[in-house]
Amino acid sequence: MLKGISPLITPKLLWAMDAMGHGDSLVIADANFPGLQIAGDHPLIELPAVSATAVLKEMLKLFPVDEIHEHSGYVMQLDPADHKVSGTPEIWSEFDSLLKEAGSSRGLGNFERQEFYAQARNCRVVIQTGESRLYGNLILYKGVL
Repeated sequence: MLKGISPLITPKLLWAMDAMGHGDSLVIADANFPGLQIAGDHPLIELPAVSATAVLKEMLKLFPVDEIHEHSGYVMQLDPADHKVSGTPEIWSEFDSLLKEAGSSRGLGNFERQEFYAQARNCRVVIQTGESRLYGNLILYKGVL
């Protein structure tokens, strides 16, 4: 344990965030996300008992979000064939609020499902949470201090 660092930020996650360079990306994924497949050779950090928003809240205390991108983070667009979700998923507003609280003001962008997976395959880290809310996936790009 380290002072001031949440136990949600595991040693592997702390190392992975620190090892990332400016412009590198990571994905915070929900429990339905194909984390192992998407991670490939990149680290897959599993936090099965934790929500995506709890992880994001603690990460943003340490992780500078890249302000060069058009948006602060990117979510997966709703699939038109998905009838389980109507309207905007509640978790998106929570992601946006947490990013704004951390000083990031560019709002959320989105990628179509297959494009989101393609972008996620390029991420340096996949954090697989136990998030049960649908569309609880977020891609962030690392900024500079």
